Amino acid sequence: MTLLFRDDPYRCTGTARLVEAGLEGIRLDRTLFYPAGGGQPGDTGMLRWTGGEVRIVDSRKGTPLVEQGRDVLHIVADGASLPPPGTEVEMEIDWDRRHRHMRMHTTLHLLCAVVDGAVTGGQVGADKSRLDFDVPSGSLDKQAIEDALNGLIQADHPVRELSITDAELDARPELVRTMSVKPPVGSGTIRLLNIGGSDVPVDLQPCGGTHVSRTGEIGPVEIVKIENKGKQNRRIVVALKG
Repeated sequence: MTLLFRDDPYRCTGTARLVEAGLEGIRLDRTLFYPAGGGQPGDTGMLRWTGGEVRIVDSRKGTPLVEQGRDVLHIVADGASLPPPGTEVEMEIDWDRRHRHMRMHTTLHLLCAVVDGAVTGGQVGADKSRLDFDVPSGSLDKQAIEDALNGLIQADHPVRELSITDAELDARPELVRTMSVKPPVGSGTIRLLNIGGSDVPVDLQPCGGTHVSRTGEIGPVEIVKIENKGKQNRRIVVALKG
């Protein structure tokens, strides 16, 4: 399956050919729909063909190739009428929702640059998102974090994707900020998100999600709250202001 969102996360329409449709969902030969993973929800949208259409209520990684993340299941509502294999379909993702996920996901990377601590968990949302950090008690200042975060956003840093080999990642374990989830290895290359310059990046770590092309596109954000979730576990909730 060709993952079109890898090359262009801003593309929201396109054509594909239906490979299989069943109880699990719809498989296409190519897709614009990002499957849930890395804390980012799966895309929703529509598939249309001559004489019919169906709403995609979720997108998930398929079981057969889940390790490589290459197989995407497009989930439809129970009882939906589906076209036969071979049908050409027009894809359309819910762009506003995807774009908000892109803005929020990029924001969480900037939050990693502001807060010094390993990430123990996280979730991307269209309006609010969160990251959990392993940090000592009393070391987080809500206003200072919000100011620093908005400063990085207003600086309009470039955001781009790079790749390294499995061996290169093994040699640079500091790139992995998450304690609970490790980047998938075994395919030979791993995707990195680089924010800022390549010589001294603002943030550089493995990530397979979708992101905006510059931090200024995020717009202003606010730190909603900071919660204690354990002896040294602090949850930071951030929201888009518009």
